[in-house]
Amino acid sequence: MLSEEYWLLPEGIEEILPAEAKPLERLRRDILDLFERWGYDLVIPPFVEFMESLLTGAGHDLDLQTFKIIDQISGRLMGVRADMTPQVARIDARNSRGDTPTRFCYSGTVLHTQSDCLHGSRSPWQIGAELYGSAGCGGDAEIIRLALEMFSVAGIPKVYLDLGHVGIYRGLAKQAGLHEAQEAGLFGILQRKATPELRQFVAEQRIDSVVAAMLIALTELNGGSETIVQARKIFTAADAGVRQALDDLEATAECVRQAYPHTPIHFDLAELRGYHYQTGVVFAVFVSGYGREVARGGRYDEIGKVFGRARPATGFSADLKVMARLSERSGIAPERIYAPLAQGDTGLSAEIRQLRQQGRVVIEGLTDNACEATDLACSLRLVKATMETGWELVSVT
Repeated sequence: MLSEEYWLLPEGIEEILPAEAKPLERLRRDILDLFERWGYDLVIPPFVEFMESLLTGAGHDLDLQTFKIIDQISGRLMGVRADMTPQVARIDARNSRGDTPTRFCYSGTVLHTQSDCLHGSRSPWQIGAELYGSAGCGGDAEIIRLALEMFSVAGIPKVYLDLGHVGIYRGLAKQAGLHEAQEAGLFGILQRKATPELRQFVAEQRIDSVVAAMLIALTELNGGSETIVQARKIFTAADAGVRQALDDLEATAECVRQAYPHTPIHFDLAELRGYHYQTGVVFAVFVSGYGREVARGGRYDEIGKVFGRARPATGFSADLKVMARLSERSGIAPERIYAPLAQGDTGLSAEIRQLRQQGRVVIEGLTDNACEATDLACSLRLVKATMETGWELVSVT
């Protein structure tokens, strides 16, 4: 008997068996077809790349999530992709010409050194879309609308949208005169939404009282559309960039609301998801009953700069495996037809070929075992009728 070590998989690495693989693959095809109908062209980035390009603009967190290996040919350090977004940014910078907006989509497995949630996978199936060359709210709104449409196609109806804008925090941190280390400390406090700790921080850093009050207010500015109204009152003394960020956030939300009036929109101005590389509107899509975001995205205009082309950019991604588990789509399997052992019967071979061309599932027998059709879960089988009528389908009894 083989030892357990021969079949045991690493923690967070899973195999996908037929019962799950079929609906997962159908969902992948349907989502990519949706992206294509919106004008997004499919790209397939490599599974491994040199570290210099793989982590470009993505920040320290992605570095920690990336498996590193040595290329035996060049001797250079390579990484197994943990996120496909930087890869697609490189593809755009290298292949796009002019200022015309470019739309890309992608799908594939990524690998993480650690799971980002309890009992989660370390090999998510990332699927997403990226829009390059559009700097306005129209691009942000299109990406968010496409993400919501993806959930509709996936049969996940009860979703809500969480919106923020990292430009608000960036503007206030700049107005406070914080250096890099101070800004990093403030970032951690806001992520924890620790208001008492935040009050202590602004006091210790001797931040101007007006700016300090605006920073402290960030932790409380979350909720419905009234959040924007409150923020405008609180940020009257903020720099123009902060007020512009509020305008952009409100305009984006309105575009989305007109297209999806029944999707709840929640604002969180202290949400700094992807702060290290995001530059504008950020968003996440949540599903009722599931405790964390299912899709996330936002604007990241600077990611292509190192490749020589810092075009405006916005996009989103999701884990296809999670979406498949949450989907309420019908899981009815296609009807299976059993065909007996052909033994050189050209008429039977022709009948099988015709059924398959019609999209039917036909399993050919490999033995003369009469029970084979039942064993293979076939509901119909081909039987010889007469010389005139040829073959016909009958129920498996």
